[in-house]
Formats: sequence, structure tokens, C-alpha cells
Amino acid sequence: MAIDLRIGSPRLVGALLTLTAVTGLIDAVSYLRMGHVFVANMTGNVVFLGFALQTNAGLSIPASAVGIGAFFVGAVVGGRLGRHLDGRPRHWLRIVFAVQAGVLAAVTVLGGAGVLGYTGDRALVTTAVLAATFGLQNATVRRLGAADLTTTVLTLGLTGLAADSRLAGGPGARAPRRLGSVLAMLAGAATGAVLLQVTGPTTVIALATVLVVVVGALLTTAD
Repeated sequence: MAIDLRIGSPRLVGALLTLTAVTGLIDAVSYLRMGHVFVANMTGNVVFLGFALQTNAGLSIPASAVGIGAFFVGAVVGGRLGRHLDGRPRHWLRIVFAVQAGVLAAVTVLGGAGVLGYTGDRALVTTAVLAATFGLQNATVRRLGAADLTTTVLTLGLTGLAADSRLAGGPGARAPRRLGSVLAMLAGAATGAVLLQVTGPTTVIALATVLVVVVGALLTTAD
């Protein structure tokens, strides 16, 4: 039987909300442990590039630039995969999320072993690897076409939540999923921040890996 990838299907919404939580988890690691850089939220990195011109801002131009560049490469790969496997959605999504989970698992192992670092110049490699995986994720989610569930950018979702609300004279359309997206990001970021205090980056990335595996199962298992 076919996979249910209809825009409003519970399976797709649940998968994208889970990926939103993954974004919060990993950006907690990158921002709080890797020198104030995002690996999923590129709006933040573009702004940081500008802020970094103030020498005492505590921001790194190389880190933001590496994040943006690697994200772009990952998105290019994601776009090509989506077009190449356009008629085989299950195979396409299985490859994408297997790659993302595999990369996150590798970062977990190599980071725990000290091969990859989270501080100084060594963090640039980790930043590049993680940003590329989120470029891949974003290109894939964009192709799925679920409005208000981009998994990384909440500004439009918050705007829609407010502007289309009954308070604004609107119909309140898609309010649950828009609010769910905000709460998923918040939950992921908060969980990442707490785990970083209790354990460290390896545990957070390991949790993100498990969640991506769950997403892959949700989106590649037939109904």
C-alpha cells in the first residue's frame, strides 16, 4: 500500500513535528557548545555574520560562514535526490533519513571518542557536518510541501497563528499544527539545554539520532 503523505495526514504532521524537535535539540548543541552558531536555523547565522563585525560580540564569522556553506551543499544534495527519485517516494525518504540518522550517529560516536570537537577550530568540522545534514532535511521537507511545518523556521508559523486567529478576525486555520510546531521546537531546545548541563553533547545528538530513525519509519512504512 502507499505511504500517506497528504499534507494534513497525522503521520506526516507527526513526523514533521518530530523533526522540528530534532532541530531544537541540535541547535541547542551548536549554539550553547560550539561558539554561538546554528546548524539548522540559517536566518540566525546570516544575522550573526553581520553582528560579528562588532569585535566584542563573541561571534565567529568562520563558524557562521561554514554553517551556511555546508547547509547549502546539503540542500543541493537533498534537491537532487528528490528530483532523481520523484516517482519513488518511499525509496527517496528512506535514503534521506537513513543518511541523516547515519551522520548523526557518526557524530555521536566520533564526538564521544574525541575525534570530533565542539570547541575551537575543531568545532568547525562538526558544524559543517551537522549543517549539511540539516540542509538535506530542509530540502526534503520543502519538497513535501507542508505549509507551516518547515521544521526550522517559526516566524511564518507564528505570523500565521496570530494573523489568522479569531482574535484577528480570521478563521483560526491550522492553529493546532502551527502551535504544535512552536511547542516542538521549544521542547527540543529546552531538552537539549537541560541534557547539556546534565550530560553533554553526545547524549543530545544520540537522542536526535533516535528521533530521526523514528521519522524515517513513520514516512517509509506503508499504511
